[in-house]
Amino acid sequence: MSDAKAKHVALYADGSCHGNPGPGGWAAILECNGHTRELTGAERATTNNQMELRAVIEGLSALKEPCSVEVWSDSRYVIDGMKSWLANWKRRGWQTADKKPVKNVELWRALDEASSKHRITWHWVRGHDGHVQNERCDQLANDAIRQMMSERDQR
Repeated sequence: MSDAKAKHVALYADGSCHGNPGPGGWAAILECNGHTRELTGAERATTNNQMELRAVIEGLSALKEPCSVEVWSDSRYVIDGMKSWLANWKRRGWQTADKKPVKNVELWRALDEASSKHRITWHWVRGHDGHVQNERCDQLANDAIRQMMSERDQR
């Protein structure tokens, strides 16, 4: 893939949980060439960190070809994991520095796989600080939780 020919995509991602653990939602916004796509989902029993990871995984997985991607997240867990921890976890057989199993390893493996197809720059953004796309993702993630819970209540 030549970087000059790769599509440039901005991916904004956020996860939310009502209780931790509890019902959770995730959202991703993809922006490319003036087009915007919003993705959401929810799970009945999860954690905030799991939803933060899921948001990025789903956003990257929605891309149909290798791209140059800027990922924006308010999750230090996701950003630090991808920028600082992942290579060492893999080298140690998915164990932390203190030889404990990496938490959420299935999601980290899925994120590692999804990110391997793209050239990614990782950015942290302060949550709930007026960043338009981050605020939108937070709203979408919380809406996904409410929708899932209301569908459950209607059964």
